[in-house]
Amino acid sequence: MTRRRPTLLKIRSLLCALSCVFLLSATALAQNGLPPLIDREILFGNPEIARATISPDGKFIAFLKPHEDTLNIWVKRADEPFASARLLTNEPKRPIRNFFWSRDGKFILFVNDQGGNENFNLYAVNPNEQPPSGAEVPVARNLTNSEKVRTVGCNVPRTEPDAVYVGMNDRDPAWHDLYKLKISTGERTLVRQNTERLTNWLFDNKDQLGLATRSTKSGDKEVLRVDADGKFTKVYSCNLFEICSPIHFHRDNRRVYMISNKGASVDLTRLVLFDPETGKEEPIESDPLSRVDLDGALFSDVTDELLYTIYVDDRQRFYFKDRTLAEDYKFLQKKLPNKEISFDSSTKDEMTWLTLTVSRRNWRCNTGYAKSCRAKLSRKLNRFVTSRPTGWRFLRT
Repeated sequence: MTRRRPTLLKIRSLLCALSCVFLLSATALAQNGLPPLIDREILFGNPEIARATISPDGKFIAFLKPHEDTLNIWVKRADEPFASARLLTNEPKRPIRNFFWSRDGKFILFVNDQGGNENFNLYAVNPNEQPPSGAEVPVARNLTNSEKVRTVGCNVPRTEPDAVYVGMNDRDPAWHDLYKLKISTGERTLVRQNTERLTNWLFDNKDQLGLATRSTKSGDKEVLRVDADGKFTKVYSCNLFEICSPIHFHRDNRRVYMISNKGASVDLTRLVLFDPETGKEEPIESDPLSRVDLDGALFSDVTDELLYTIYVDDRQRFYFKDRTLAEDYKFLQKKLPNKEISFDSSTKDEMTWLTLTVSRRNWRCNTGYAKSCRAKLSRKLNRFVTSRPTGWRFLRT
């Protein structure tokens, strides 16, 4: 039997019928007392402002905002309103999804691809630089400048503010070699070739290679110690169905914090402290309510102390290890009730923070919070962003 292609008239009739069904369904929902359907623009449209991040010296705030309907980077002085921000990039088609400051605050770095090919290059732009004559924005330098290569970030060293470590699969498309980039010049130096199926690197508190992770052919994961002679020693492993991810070296720069659920009797991921030299593993914390996995942990860049752990349940739960930060959080909760509050970025000395608040009534709500002095306890809260998203500046003076 020969199948005939539907005629244009049949297609139009089908589309009309589907439209009627949709309209009738929406009407039925409204008549049954159910809330109206959520507009797709609310869920998938561009945010008005996103990912606000304070510079290491606290002088600037950079953020994402649409420019000609494409997310780009904008920057403003910390004491200016968002309306005074100036455009820093003008990507016409591909939205910039994330960015970060160099350690010295001289550059903003971001990755982007071309036409959705997912071959990401790393770019640097100077927020203090004026656009060239006739241009809309300053020049964004392509630091990696490679085709058919995906660049991934590995480390922004504290001891070398003009450097960034990246992974690039320019030699072997399956695996990323480790490179060191000089941000001011784009000079690139090969640090390690990846010939051993390595998936990630972890630098210690002195910006030396400390650990690496490897994916085995069976899909299991191995944690490798980087020895003084540059060779690897396997010190930990977990199977395909488990998690074992080193995330930060302890302040003693020997032990390392890991997120793990290794073990037949372990269900939820938890935080452990592991010694790569002795193999000793110490449990630090799992969900005190035994409900959800550990979502993450924040560490101080100044002291390398654990500041808090976080669990995402029906509402997020913080467990603070730093007493001052806990007191600040309680103060913000009193001033901004019924909101989810999280700490997004800080200055180099961690005396000024930008926080994000999410309201159950208005989920697009940003908060700015500044700690001007840890030793003094008087506080005040000033609104510093008008319109959506709403923002606040918290001053500890």
